[in-house]
Amino acid sequence: MTVDDSGPVSARPGRRELLVAAAMAARLTWRAAPLATIAYGLVALTTAGVPVATAWLLKLVIDRLTADDAGAGVAGPAVLMALAGVAMAMLPQLGNYLRAEIDRAVALAAEDRLYGAVERFVGLANFEDPVFLDRLRLAQQGAATPAQVVEAGFGLLRGAATLVGFIGSLSLLNPMITVLVLLTAVPVLAAELALARRRAGVLWQIGPAERREMFYRGLLDSVHAAKEIRLFGVGGFLRGRMLAERRTANRARRRVDRRVLVVQGGLAVLGAAVSGAALIWAIHAARSGQLSIGDVSMVIAAVAGVQSGVNALINSVAQAHEQLLLFNHYVAVVDAAPDLPVPARPVELPVLSEGIEFRDVWFRYGDEHPWVLRGLDLRIPAGVATGMVGLNGAGKSTIVKLLCRFYDPTRGSITWDGVDLRTVDAAQLRQRIGAVFQDFMEYDLTARENIALGDLSVLDDPERLHTAARRAGVHDLLSSLPRGYDTLLTRLFFGESDQGNPETGIRLSGGQWQRLALARAFLRDRGDLMILDEPSAGLDAEAEHELHTRLRQHRAGRTSVLVSHRLGSLRDADQIVVVVDGVVAEQGTHAVLLAAEGEYARLFRLQASGYQPEGELVLEPGRG
Repeated sequence: MTVDDSGPVSARPGRRELLVAAAMAARLTWRAAPLATIAYGLVALTTAGVPVATAWLLKLVIDRLTADDAGAGVAGPAVLMALAGVAMAMLPQLGNYLRAEIDRAVALAAEDRLYGAVERFVGLANFEDPVFLDRLRLAQQGAATPAQVVEAGFGLLRGAATLVGFIGSLSLLNPMITVLVLLTAVPVLAAELALARRRAGVLWQIGPAERREMFYRGLLDSVHAAKEIRLFGVGGFLRGRMLAERRTANRARRRVDRRVLVVQGGLAVLGAAVSGAALIWAIHAARSGQLSIGDVSMVIAAVAGVQSGVNALINSVAQAHEQLLLFNHYVAVVDAAPDLPVPARPVELPVLSEGIEFRDVWFRYGDEHPWVLRGLDLRIPAGVATGMVGLNGAGKSTIVKLLCRFYDPTRGSITWDGVDLRTVDAAQLRQRIGAVFQDFMEYDLTARENIALGDLSVLDDPERLHTAARRAGVHDLLSSLPRGYDTLLTRLFFGESDQGNPETGIRLSGGQWQRLALARAFLRDRGDLMILDEPSAGLDAEAEHELHTRLRQHRAGRTSVLVSHRLGSLRDADQIVVVVDGVVAEQGTHAVLLAAEGEYARLFRLQASGYQPEGELVLEPGRG
């Protein structure tokens, strides 16, 4: 795999985008650390003036030492030179401290704004888009750059002030050398800006390779993958894939580093040649009496100062340019348009009393993807339990995502008591829904926090938490833990000395985690809709029977959607919907669907046959 390190168009924003990014960086820095920013600016200006003053003081000291009345009037300039030396020693330390303070404050504010923007995304589409994930990763790096952009700006100011001082000094001695030194800055500036664009561009280009590298690394150090990796002996294979992606990224970086070496090496030779020419002229002029010894020292200091100032100026411009290119990804995420339409005046969502209706709903995850739902018509009546079955890929999980408005239909509509879901506030809708997803989360938090995430308003309400846990059949387990509900359900945060100490955290089994996820959903029992997507997939037969008994009691008279591949767990649902190729193929009660001898009957008997002795017929009560 080859990576073009020149950078794509999206990694090279125009002048307007860079100005917007610079303005945002400045605002973030000023709001996060105004006093430290002012102090850093004063330090930068003082640091810029001290070298110029020192050079003039040195010239004055040398001239007085070599004058006829040698040594007369030397004490004053010498003391000032000593004070300048103290300032030059102290100012960088103070600047480093102030810069660190600014970095910390700005990074905190920028990260808060970045993840606040991510939280405002209504749906899931961005998190399933590799291009967006690459941009988000660069935006996370960019969250640390506003202070660096401002620092580069102060560096620009400091370099400019130093440069002006030394240019004025050198031009008094030899205007031609001054012009020559400044002319060398033109190729340096052009080269550094090109290198800055190249460095920023390669970060964007190697994003996919780095993402794949992180994926393989995550497998190699994941406890979830450890069993299969060791059983199948695929660790070496995955490590090879990980290292191959790293080599791909390294090759791209190496090409940029080689370009930097060649370009900057050539520019350094050019600068040395100019300095040498200035030194030869100064020595020749001193021998001919055109310059004093102090003037020679001033020429040497001024040439070095001009070159240093030019380089500092160019480095600051290049650094600011590179940081702005990276920060532009941050700006793109923070200022991103809503991933789903947000109504200007949301309609109030009524209490669900009639039902939810899918009307000719078509949906696909992108223009290049196949249709998942193909004109689906479905009614979920209020107050009843609706079971949903179908083969993998039939569209069941997509229906659940649309119910939660993680996506909008490509065509058609979904209404809640006649109100289109696109016209209501998504947060209000989700407050009215409780759900257990098949890929439920296992949070590295305490048991109490794991449940309370379902409704943070009850975080300090033990009775509500215990009630939800009892309904999920996990209260006794949590109560028996070393610290009860305040036991950490992870070993992630502890060191070697804590290993084996249950007081510092424990691990649950998959089935126990599933019960915890159910308890989290049960906190929303005052909502209008409960969605249970494979709620018993990780449970044993006894636990599954107990759970479904509890669920039947809980959902009585409530609106619920139960998705499961275990058809026996759906047989008591008020209605069962069979989804085939993105449409409702059958609908009815368990008995009606069995009598119809359609897809449901075929799947039910196929599953039931696995529990019967070979050759024994699977019969339903009342059927011959």
